[in-house]
Amino acid sequence: MSEASTPAAHPANRRGTARTRLLAAAAKRFYADGVSATGIDAITAEAGVAKMSLYNNFASKADLVMAYLDARHEEWLDLYRRRLAAVSDARSGVLAVFDAYADHADLAYEHGFRGCGLLNAAAELPAGHEGREVVRRHKEDVESLLAGHLGALLPDRPEEVRTVAEHLAFLLEGAMARAGLEGGGTRLRHARTLAAGLLDRL
Repeated sequence: MSEASTPAAHPANRRGTARTRLLAAAAKRFYADGVSATGIDAITAEAGVAKMSLYNNFASKADLVMAYLDARHEEWLDLYRRRLAAVSDARSGVLAVFDAYADHADLAYEHGFRGCGLLNAAAELPAGHEGREVVRRHKEDVESLLAGHLGALLPDRPEEVRTVAEHLAFLLEGAMARAGLEGGGTRLRHARTLAAGLLDRL
């Protein structure tokens, strides 16, 4: 096989590699420094690519921000799926959502844990920005996951399922906010304990 035909040398693969590096760099810089404070030069320097590579992969910084938000959502879903793979009942499924949030807090961050990257980004975006809709859908998805597990736990109590799912979502988001301020996952683990106690009383 010639060098030109190897996967590493194929133009599409080079673009894919650059895109992956740019998304990783954006994730690191946006989370550490904020979306507004992070310029294109900082991202390309972090990624180790030329500025033209960014515009070959993303139409603009705004396009990169949207890709970052989508990637954060998928990153959390991956943490959740890993936790869910190890559980065998609906109660544990609810707690897997809390565990995934704690896993998120335990990841290595340049300046430490600063809370939910999606909410941090949304706070910088103006009202009506499509990125805020991405974040809103993510939070709705998390609540829906909780409701799905609760529905299996309380199959004959649909009204209570909706109420408890919202209650747990509020508990989770409040714990995430406090954990972000405190720089660690302790509040999230406390929230999990509170959630477990609530489930035991249902």
